[in-house]
Amino acid sequence: MAVYTHLGAEDMAELVSAFDIGTLVSAKGIAEGVSNSNWLLDTTGRDGAGARFILTMYEFRIELEDLPYFLSLLDHLAAQGCPVPRTIHDREGALYRMRGDKALALIEFLPGVSVNEPTAAQARAVGAELARMHLCAAGFVGTRANGMGVAEWQRLAAACGPDGLAGIDPALADMVAQDLPRLSAHWPQGLPTGVIHADLFPDNVLMLGERVTGLIDFYFACNDLLAYDVAVTHAAWSFDASGRSFNAAIGAALLEGYESQRPLSANERAALPLLAQGASMRFAMSRAFDWLNTPADALVTRKDPMAFARRLAFYRENPGVFA
Repeated sequence: MAVYTHLGAEDMAELVSAFDIGTLVSAKGIAEGVSNSNWLLDTTGRDGAGARFILTMYEFRIELEDLPYFLSLLDHLAAQGCPVPRTIHDREGALYRMRGDKALALIEFLPGVSVNEPTAAQARAVGAELARMHLCAAGFVGTRANGMGVAEWQRLAAACGPDGLAGIDPALADMVAQDLPRLSAHWPQGLPTGVIHADLFPDNVLMLGERVTGLIDFYFACNDLLAYDVAVTHAAWSFDASGRSFNAAIGAALLEGYESQRPLSANERAALPLLAQGASMRFAMSRAFDWLNTPADALVTRKDPMAFARRLAFYRENPGVFA
């Protein structure tokens, strides 16, 4: 469960009173998210009929100056008809509020469930919504560099150190030594760019049947290569949790769905094998750092970096999956 900071009932009630959403009925810490603390709030609603919201406290990997980008992006995409949660502004119109040195934001609760074992039809629907998001975000005026790009992989690897990586698994240290310099030297340039989600895992997608009802957790969103976002999503959806088993039907369906809305260029398609290896390196490094540095008393389950080290090896050895 991703709750790093604990808020009592009185604290929650005081926060809710700053918004025009009725009074607090209940608050429960929820497991979604790794970098933030999250709660599901039930309130009486404006009209007394009841309403639900997600409250997020930003703990780390998010700079305060980036919040207007993330939260305004949600409002922009929602206005374009994308299935994303609106930001709930406080009574004074602010996008977020401060508690001490930490920011908190309230967003709309969307219906749906996250799928653990997607069907090809569900993967196709996710690919199509990812492409629609890319197209709808084209008019968004905000810009933000990718804070989890190649330079950050290098920094995280150095922070973990060879001994730290080997302590997790000797194969992880070997992978970083072998693949990180190669990816850094050959990272694609000149491909189409735009706003990307950069973290569209199954637990960041809500579905009802084969319909996508919510794309959530935009707190790694940035401006970067659109095809990299496709690669991240492909790596997140096409394998089992351990990264040992690749589902070709899911991967193909996701790409088909994406291209039903936004066809990839020949150069983007050719770059996907390397982009997918980079996506795998990105999550292997952030997971490795978290594995070594998560506080012992944090209510959060550490995620195995080897699940993405295995994905990287697969993409390196099987570039034809994107043919």
